[in-house]
Order: sequence, then C-alpha cells, then structure tokens
Amino acid sequence: MRARVGDCLLPNGEPRRAGVIIGVPHADGSPPYVVKWLSDGHIALVSPGPDTRVVRGAPGGGAIAPAPAHA
Repeated sequence: MRARVGDCLLPNGEPRRAGVIIGVPHADGSPPYVVKWLSDGHIALVSPGPDTRVVRGAPGGGAIAPAPAHA
C-alpha cells in the first residue's frame, strides 16, 4: 500500500468511515499514515489493515480513482 498527502483512507472500503491522509512519514508512501477522520476530526497515526483502501484525492474533490497497487 502506498499513499500521499490528500489521499482518502477507507477502512473496509466504507466511505462513511473515511479519513484524509494529512501526513506520510515514509518517503516511499508506505504506512503508517497520519489521518484526520472526517466523522469527528480526530487525528491519529494509522497502520491500515488488509481491507483498507487508499483512494487518490480528498473526498468531495470530484472524480477520484483507486490508488494503484504496489508490491
């Protein structure tokens, strides 16, 4: 999994549980990520589980596409 600031994190692929990635400590985009959860504004360091998706771009920013998978 790779991500960049501004991507959306969807635990279990559920948009209602979305968070925006506001920090990526590793230069290669690997986890953990600093995420601001949209439901309550809570900020946390997150190591995503296997059912979590990264979607390019923040929610509400128009068309967004799934991030490409990296091995």
